[in-house]
Amino acid sequence: MSHESLPLPELPNRLLETVQAERPQERLEREGAGALSDTELLAMLLRSGTQGMDVLSLAARLIEEAGSLAGLTEWLEDDFRRFKGVGRVKALQLLTVMEVAKRILRQSQGESPRIESGERAAAYLAPLAVGLRVEKFWVLSLNARQHLIRCRELSSGTVEGTLAHPREVFRIGIRDGASALVVAHNHPSGDPTASPTDLQLTAKLRDASHVVDIPLLDHIILGTKTADPLQRGYYSFRELGLI
Repeated sequence: MSHESLPLPELPNRLLETVQAERPQERLEREGAGALSDTELLAMLLRSGTQGMDVLSLAARLIEEAGSLAGLTEWLEDDFRRFKGVGRVKALQLLTVMEVAKRILRQSQGESPRIESGERAAAYLAPLAVGLRVEKFWVLSLNARQHLIRCRELSSGTVEGTLAHPREVFRIGIRDGASALVVAHNHPSGDPTASPTDLQLTAKLRDASHVVDIPLLDHIILGTKTADPLQRGYYSFRELGLI
């Protein structure tokens, strides 16, 4: 696969212009990681720049293109490799760091969080959905107090969609000994508004929940706040009275 690098303008070398004591590594050793800016932290990961662009300028360019440091967690390998000086190894290292950040965010919410609302379910699942370009479907098994027993990925689809059958959904609930379930999937477009297919699936899941006597508490669709007409970043069938 060929990778067409974005042109990099000739810029003053910010690293050379920075006095030795104020360079990122020296400040890191002296003041700790918390004292560094987003650009400086990313520069420490990149370690080196490229011809015509020092590492600080390259880090600043990446953050500018992503919109923020957090925006880099949504990038794929090809996104990083568009930049001259970011090869395959460096791109994979950055992907690894971003994935670690997402997992830490998820685990910091607790091993057994209480999922009592659509907002809590969306917050728990958000790190899993960041940057996905295909639809995935998750099943959250809850105990009688609505604490999470286990979150399982049921399926992973294409950019056009994914598939979840009620039989497979409730098989997971039965296996986990769940008292209730919350199901969720993402919309890669970022707009979490339910489609006709989503409405049909939810109706089937709701009907099946009565048969197996495992309540379906909610169906969450994950998106982004910027693409959500309601600017919430998620769609809750329960909050809208559809379950």
